[in-house]
Amino acid sequence: MQPSRVQILAPKPRAAGGGPVLALGDDADLVAALRAGHPAAPTVLFDRHAPRVQRVLVRTLGFDPEIPDLVQEVFVRALQRLDGLRDGASLSGWLSGIAVFTARETIRRRARWRWLRFLPREELPEVEAPQAGPETSEALRSLYAVLEELSADERIAFALRYVEQMELTEVAEACGVSLATLKRRLARAESRFVAIARRHPALEDWIEEGGARWRAR
Repeated sequence: MQPSRVQILAPKPRAAGGGPVLALGDDADLVAALRAGHPAAPTVLFDRHAPRVQRVLVRTLGFDPEIPDLVQEVFVRALQRLDGLRDGASLSGWLSGIAVFTARETIRRRARWRWLRFLPREELPEVEAPQAGPETSEALRSLYAVLEELSADERIAFALRYVEQMELTEVAEACGVSLATLKRRLARAESRFVAIARRHPALEDWIEEGGARWRAR
């Protein structure tokens, strides 16, 4: 039977009379419990790793109304593909990879809806940052407007490296590419991003700070 979203969002296990309790020290134990069919394991998986999965999706897609559904989709796919995880200790990176795949799929799906680009600006959904001031919100809207001009692979690599600030090795693992391939992809993404971002005044400071950081690598 395929895992369902209801299983993932089941109530947390309670110690007294509320069902089985699952106390796990590390991800290897969690993966073993998932494979053994422990009824509380999917909830523990979600509670432990949903924040990171959500960050990966938000960094690549922006503050998007589909994020909650996409987080759920990542965990549904993870439970369906658990047999493909060779090392339980690498669960976090493996989940990030599924999140990247889900984000890439979403970006490419939306790219086919070119007619959305012809909607009046006031009819397009706003990208808002929780508790952000007007300047920050405008910068974020500009940031993701620029990222939309990049290819899906370039956008994801750039966002994970420079927005989420993941290490190069983490980004390469999440994207499923070698470190050398990632570096080439980032170089292309940086060049295109800066060229496009110069048309957005709200990103001027960000470009200067980023350019200094990139040159210092």
